[in-house]
Amino acid sequence: MEISARELNRATLARQLLLRREPITVGDAVRRVVALQAQHPASPYVALWNRIAGFDPAELDAAFADGTVVKATLMRITLHAVHGADHKGFREAMQETLYASRLGHRFAAAGLTPEDAHRLLPELLRFTGRPRTAAELQGWLEERLGAEKKAGAWWGLKAYAPLLHVPTGGPWSFGARASFVTAPTPPALPAGRTGVPEALQDLVLRHLAAFGPASVADVARFATVRRASVRRALDALDGAVEELTGPDGTALFDLPGAPRPAADTPAPPRLLGMWDSVLLAHADRGRVLPPALRPLVIRVNGDVLPTLLVDGRVVGVWRPAEAGVEATAFEDLPGEAWTALAAEARSLSALLTAREPRAYAYYGHWWAKLPAGDVRLLPA
Repeated sequence: MEISARELNRATLARQLLLRREPITVGDAVRRVVALQAQHPASPYVALWNRIAGFDPAELDAAFADGTVVKATLMRITLHAVHGADHKGFREAMQETLYASRLGHRFAAAGLTPEDAHRLLPELLRFTGRPRTAAELQGWLEERLGAEKKAGAWWGLKAYAPLLHVPTGGPWSFGARASFVTAPTPPALPAGRTGVPEALQDLVLRHLAAFGPASVADVARFATVRRASVRRALDALDGAVEELTGPDGTALFDLPGAPRPAADTPAPPRLLGMWDSVLLAHADRGRVLPPALRPLVIRVNGDVLPTLLVDGRVVGVWRPAEAGVEATAFEDLPGEAWTALAAEARSLSALLTAREPRAYAYYGHWWAKLPAGDVRLLPA
């Protein structure tokens, strides 16, 4: 079966709750979309505002506080918010990647080996049985390894160890200074390169459910695992997935019966936050982000700007302004698109005004490097 580029776009948007806002809980929404990028504390809130009907940010506050939703280093070795019940399996699926990236060259440069990490882990996880600041953890490592090794040890272990970020307050539950705690249901203590095959198989299925149809390269990019590992997982799932042919002839995989809306299904405008997962969960990001706009939106250091989504694809960027939202479109948009974006901006401005009116202000320097576009203030 073949699937067109536009059908692929609509399938992804449907599964990411971006064709219509759903009347569901925060916990259910996070499970549906699998993971929310959380490098910036505001982004999970903006992501769910885009996806949940009548989103109440206090519900996400409560979910972070009671562990229904947790924040940790996971996919792409970056911070994500995931459902608390999913953290264990996701961490087990990523063992190979975390071992290679966090216990490799930089860890060795500090005079440490993977065996040192595994020797420290049980005691470290006991120490983080209650919340600990980064300073406390570095002090703990200094006592055991010496001052010259603590920085490299902490760089590796803060991502390699199964630690969660603890809500510390601030407008979006997490402040600038992180605190860490052992996951309440931690994965089996890692002891080598090999992950748990069944956990990776589950992560593959979850990716297809939330972002599919997807190629081997797409799943590998999202999960940050080798393509060979994804292929083995797909082979083990024989019968649970089906194969499609993408618009460029690429083999795509999907769950039988998963939503695949028609190509002409309306896609309402949205104001996506920084690092929204729908832009980052595929090797081929062109299904939502046109290639010509990719270097404007995804900056050279990895910053991913807040974007305007019109008819299911990125057409520009936005940032908070004193009196609303400043929107920059890199193509001519029809009047009805601007009207719909203005309505979205009023709702988003209410969320930001109540929490942090100039969220993402730190990244404002990128706007000086953007080409000319149609710049409009969408009032609060």
